[in-house]
Amino acid sequence: MHVSKESSLAWLVFDHPERLNAVSLEMWQAIPALAAALDADPSVRVIGLRGAGDVAFVSGADISEFASTRTGANAAQFYEDTTATAFAALAGVGKPVVAAIHGFCVGGGMAVALTADLRIAADDAQFAIPAARLGLGYHAAGIDALLRLVGPSTAKEVLFTARRFTAGEALARGLVNEVVPKARLDARVREVAAQIAENAPLTLRSVKLVIRELGRDASARDQTRVRDSIHACFESDDYREGVQAFLDKRKPVFQGK
Repeated sequence: MHVSKESSLAWLVFDHPERLNAVSLEMWQAIPALAAALDADPSVRVIGLRGAGDVAFVSGADISEFASTRTGANAAQFYEDTTATAFAALAGVGKPVVAAIHGFCVGGGMAVALTADLRIAADDAQFAIPAARLGLGYHAAGIDALLRLVGPSTAKEVLFTARRFTAGEALARGLVNEVVPKARLDARVREVAAQIAENAPLTLRSVKLVIRELGRDASARDQTRVRDSIHACFESDDYREGVQAFLDKRKPVFQGK
């Protein structure tokens, strides 16, 4: 795992190209700290997820490690806990997260992509969750994320068939927001990230938090956090800047304060 910064966009890169960016245990363990650091960095407005190279986004968990890291009840539970912590860290980031998906996006790779707020795919992208072909129990958080995105029928199609879906099929089923030519993928993500980064960070964080809470059962929603996040926007310097810029007929310059 490594981080690459471009102005207000920071890329979190899955860098294991010799195994099609399959995620090793060590990589899973590195994700929470990296995600937290980017979320806390005021210079970062948008986080991009990407696989190194041009062949794969993430081809899944590194199966070559399973004999040593995922065999036996204790080892399997440790592995599941580690991956669950990684997915929760990505899904819990307060800033907008955009996944740039090229090539293989399989298994754990799809679970990574589902933690993003937006998914932009290259036209060569292939999506699959082959758990049923490996005899794996697929983690509930991943199924829940898939279910909320595409609904129960498509979620069952993905999991029951374990087949690969093309980029066009993924777009038709709502798995991705947009499909672009492979050569345009990174540039398109940069364009979207730049559009997002021009907007008020506190508003973006509040919107993301509110949407997350609305996805919970009504009894489990943190109404205090929702209310506080909305109030923080109205009490911010950015709110005053946004109103004044509108009156002045100029582009606002937001500071996230």
